[in-house]
Amino acid sequence: MERTPILAAMAMFLSTATVSSAAPPTPPARRPAYPPTRIVGTVDTMHGTKVADPFRWLERLDTPEAWAWVEAQNKLTAMILGQIPGRDAIRDRLSALSSIERTTTPIPRGERLFFARNDGLQPQDLLLVQDSPASEPRVLIDPAAFSTDGTVSFSGYSVSHDGSLVAYALSNEGSDWQDWHVREVATGKDRNDWIKWTRFNAATWAPDGSGFFYTRYGTPAPGQDKVASGHPPKVLFHRLGTPQSADELIYERPDRPDWGFRPEVSDDGRYLVLTVSVGSDRRDVVVYADLAQSPRNAVELVGGFEADFGFVGNDGPVFYFRTDSGAPRGRIIAIDTRTPQRTAWREVVGEQRDTLQGVELFHDIFVARFLQDASSRVRMLRTDGTPAGEVSLPGLGTVGPFTGTRRQGAAYYSFTGFTAPAASYRLDVKTGTTTRHGRVAGKLDPDTFVTSQVFYTSKDGTRVPMFLSHRKALPAKGPHPTLLHGFGGFGNSMTPSFSAANLVWMEMGGIYAVPSLRGGGEYGEAWHQAGMLKNKQDVFDDFIAAAEYLVQSGLTTPRKLAVSGASNGGLLVGAVLNQRPDLFGAAVPAMGFMDMLRFHKFPLGWALIAEYGSPDDPSMFPVLHAYSPLHNIRKGTSYPPTLITAAAHDDRLPPGPSLKYAAALQAAQGSTAPILIRIQTTSGRGSAGSTAALTDEAADRLAFLVRALDMPAPKW
Repeated sequence: MERTPILAAMAMFLSTATVSSAAPPTPPARRPAYPPTRIVGTVDTMHGTKVADPFRWLERLDTPEAWAWVEAQNKLTAMILGQIPGRDAIRDRLSALSSIERTTTPIPRGERLFFARNDGLQPQDLLLVQDSPASEPRVLIDPAAFSTDGTVSFSGYSVSHDGSLVAYALSNEGSDWQDWHVREVATGKDRNDWIKWTRFNAATWAPDGSGFFYTRYGTPAPGQDKVASGHPPKVLFHRLGTPQSADELIYERPDRPDWGFRPEVSDDGRYLVLTVSVGSDRRDVVVYADLAQSPRNAVELVGGFEADFGFVGNDGPVFYFRTDSGAPRGRIIAIDTRTPQRTAWREVVGEQRDTLQGVELFHDIFVARFLQDASSRVRMLRTDGTPAGEVSLPGLGTVGPFTGTRRQGAAYYSFTGFTAPAASYRLDVKTGTTTRHGRVAGKLDPDTFVTSQVFYTSKDGTRVPMFLSHRKALPAKGPHPTLLHGFGGFGNSMTPSFSAANLVWMEMGGIYAVPSLRGGGEYGEAWHQAGMLKNKQDVFDDFIAAAEYLVQSGLTTPRKLAVSGASNGGLLVGAVLNQRPDLFGAAVPAMGFMDMLRFHKFPLGWALIAEYGSPDDPSMFPVLHAYSPLHNIRKGTSYPPTLITAAAHDDRLPPGPSLKYAAALQAAQGSTAPILIRIQTTSGRGSAGSTAALTDEAADRLAFLVRALDMPAPKW
C-alpha cells in the first residue's frame, strides 16, 4: 500500500530501526494516555537531505489547537506528579529552605549602599538602600507593587554616581524586553522618565547624573514583541525629564544589524566605552567616546573581533582590559588611546595557570578573580603587575564580581557554594581583610554537607573535573540516587552555586554531580572552543564519561542516575539520551535547544550561530543533524522516564522545539516509562517566575525523580 504524505513524514521522522536499551526502573504497568497529537506532512530539503517535521504546528502557541495541546499535556503531567507520595512534603521542605534570606552584593554610591533582598518567600526581590553605614536598610523598590501575581519582575538597576537616583528595569512575564524607570532615592518617587525596547544591557549614568546611556532596539510591530529581534540596535543618551523620542544618538551601525552594544562609563566619568559583540560570540570590538568633547565622536580602539576584551578601568587615556588575546586563560593589558597600535599594547599581568575570570580596579590595585579547576581564587595585584596579596575564601565556591568605585577604600563581593547560600563580604582593599556584610542567612549547618572534586577521563583522554556534593553521613556503600547536571557551552563556567532544590535532593540521600565540560570557560577560551561548532560531540562525550565514572566508581547505577540541564544544557540532555538511553534512569531537560535544524529561525536564534554554526552552512548541517535531539529519536527505544519543562512566554527560545521534542519522544517511546512535559503558562524563563511558581516547579521535578529512581517517599 502506498503511504500517505503524513505517514511517510512520520516514518521518515521516527526511524523504523528499533534500538534496544536497558528498561527504566519499575515502569508503570501501562503507557500513559498521552493527548492525541496531530501529524502533518511537512518535509524540508536541506542540502539534499529530506528532513521531516511532523509536529511543526506546535511551534505556534497562538493557535487554539496548540494551546489546547499544552493544556492537555499539563493536565496529564499534573495528574501523574500529584499522585507521587511525598510530593507535598518536598514542596513544604522547599518552602522552608527557600525562606533563607537572599541578598545581592551591595553597590556603594556616595554614603549609600544599594542591594536586593528576598526573605526567601517574597514573590520578587526588593531593592533596598542603606543611607549610611549606621542606618537600617529601607525598601526603595518593591516589584509586588507592579503586579498582583508576581509576573512583573525586577530585572536590573543602575545607580547614579552620587547615589541620588536609581534607574530600574521591569520585565513582564519573563520576557527579555525591559522597561526602564527612574526613582528618586530620597523621596522614593518615580520621575516621568520611561524607556522602552531595551534588552540584556543595563543603563550607565553620566557622571553629572543628567541622564544615562543605554542600548535601544527597534520597536516591534504590534503583537510581534515575542518574535521580533528588534535589530539593528543603537546606543542612545537619555536626558532626564525629556521623552525617549528626544534621546541623543551616540552610536549605531545600521550596516551591521547583528552587532550588539554594551555601554559603560569609566569610573572617572571621562569616557563612554562600548563593547561590541556579535550574538553569542565572545570576541569583541571596543569603541570609545570622550564625553568631555562635543560632539561625542566614537572612535574604534580595538577592531577585528579577534578576542574577548573586558574593560577594567583607566588612568586618564590609558585603558586596562582583561583579554584572552594571545592568552587563552586571560591576561591584563594596557592600551594608551594616544598610541593605540597593537605593537604599543603593554602587558600588565601575564597569563597564569589559573583562568582569569574577571578583574576590578580599586585605587591602584587590580582585584583579580581566577578559576582554579572551576573554583574561585582572588588575588590582588598592583597596576605594575606585582602581587599585593590574596583574599581568603571559605572553601570551594564561587566569588562574584567586586563592586565599588575606584577611589573608595572598600569593595564588596559575594561568595557561594553548592551547600552554602550566597553571602556578602566587605574587602578593605588596602589591608586585604574581609568582614561579613549583612545578616547571616538561614540556619543551615555547614557541617551537614560536603563538596569534593574528582577528575575523570573522557572518551578522547581529556581530563575533566567534577564536583560531588552530598550529606557527610552518606553511607560509603552505594548505589545512591545521583543527579548529574551539565551545561557545556558558550564559555560559561559551571562553578559552585547554591540551590534550595539541590539541598533538598541531598537531604533525601542524593548526590549532586556537576562536571566542568568542554565548551565552558573553566580553563579559558581553548576549553570553550574545544566544545563548540564541529567539536560539540566532545561535550556529549564528556557528559557520558562523567555518568560512566559515577557508575564505575560504585556511587550509583544507571537505574539510580538522573541527568538534567537547561537551555544549552537541555540540548545536552536530549543528545545524550539519544546516544546512551541505557545509561540513565531519568532525565529532566529544561528549555532546551531541541531542534538544531531550526533554532536559527527563532527570534534570537541568530545569536547562537557563533556557538553552534548554522544549519544553512553545508559544512555544519551534517554536524548539527547528527546530534539534534529532535532528529535522532529512534522509534522503539526504551527511553528512561523524562520530564521536559518549558515556558510559554520564553522569547529567547520559544517553547515550540521542546513541545515538538515531547510529541516525538512520546510517539517513539518503546516502553511504558512516562514522557511528560510541564509548560509554565504564566511566565518566561525560570528566574522570571514568582517564588511560589518556582517552588512548585522544583517540587514537581524532585517528586518526578523520586518516582523514576525508586527512592523512598521523603519525610522531614
